[in-house]
Amino acid sequence: MQIGCPKEIKTHEYRVGLTPESAAELVAHGHAVLIETGAGAGIGAPDTAYIAAGAQIAADAAEVFARSEMVVKVKEPQANERAMLRPGQILYTYLHLAADPEQTRDLVNSGAACVAYETVTGPGGGLPLLKPMSQVAGRMSIQAGATALEKAHGGRGTLLGGVPGVAPGRVVVIGGGVVGFNAAQMAVGLGAEVTVLDRSADVLERIDTHFNGRVRTLHSARALLKAEVAAADLVIGAVLIPGAAAPKLVTRDMLRGMADGAVVVDVAIDQGGCFETSRPTTHSDPTYVVEGVVHYCVANMPGGVARTSTYALNNATLPHALALADHGLSVALTRDPHLRAGLNVLGGMVTYEAVARDLGYAYHPPEEALKVA
Repeated sequence: MQIGCPKEIKTHEYRVGLTPESAAELVAHGHAVLIETGAGAGIGAPDTAYIAAGAQIAADAAEVFARSEMVVKVKEPQANERAMLRPGQILYTYLHLAADPEQTRDLVNSGAACVAYETVTGPGGGLPLLKPMSQVAGRMSIQAGATALEKAHGGRGTLLGGVPGVAPGRVVVIGGGVVGFNAAQMAVGLGAEVTVLDRSADVLERIDTHFNGRVRTLHSARALLKAEVAAADLVIGAVLIPGAAAPKLVTRDMLRGMADGAVVVDVAIDQGGCFETSRPTTHSDPTYVVEGVVHYCVANMPGGVARTSTYALNNATLPHALALADHGLSVALTRDPHLRAGLNVLGGMVTYEAVARDLGYAYHPPEEALKVA
């Protein structure tokens, strides 16, 4: 199979879909790999590293899309990239369609087969292709929040760890999944006072056991959430409903109860965000203020630590890329129900139920779509 990897063009996105090592693995399996020139520069991988791995270098993205049977990316394709997709071509990347009706429309119209990292499941449950970026984003959320709390960045001037004689900052994490767990881990490491809210008793028990009581755990009832948000210096939105739009758990009214200069970090912004006042921002302009509260809503947080993120992502995505390339889309998805769960769009059909429901499309189960595509 001819596999292509274009350079990411989203603002301040430095990750790359294939590392030189991943390219070498694909080549070893007998596939041809085409990398857009400069695609690996953000992780310190020059074109020469890809050439040494057996890949070819393309002059631009247009060449990559035109020559490739499968396109491997990191972020969702931008409008000009979507225009280059064609029927039957495989797109393998993060998509987050439920919060992006324009992208969904374009992918449906393209006729391409679109496999989303974020909805591929694992044998033991969970979302193994989303997990590494959730780990990165969870840890980065505390770094970003701590910086935003500094007075020079618009915050209230609170040091999360405090100092002897001065209380530490109060961090509230909404959601105890992978993002929330990693956020709590970083916040505890800094010495903050940490509370995690979740609706799963099992999740709360796991967190309580792991942190040996160092983290407060609370069931996420609305009244309790409102009180905790009001008392927090930093709130991390770490809510995920796989493939679906994030619920708006924190309202504007709740924000009014927070102190001026308090900070919220919405890690769920890829799925629309879990704060009513959230809107996507970029690494070049990461924050804005609503109701006196600093909002950090960067939609590609892991792009800020591109090298770590790219290698962590490739560790998870490469096995499925090999399966798609070795066996073709239909056979690979028929054999593996977990990879099949990643199919969001195929031949003009929406094949992920939550996306179809949230955006008003007819839902076509992937098993049925594969038979007619």
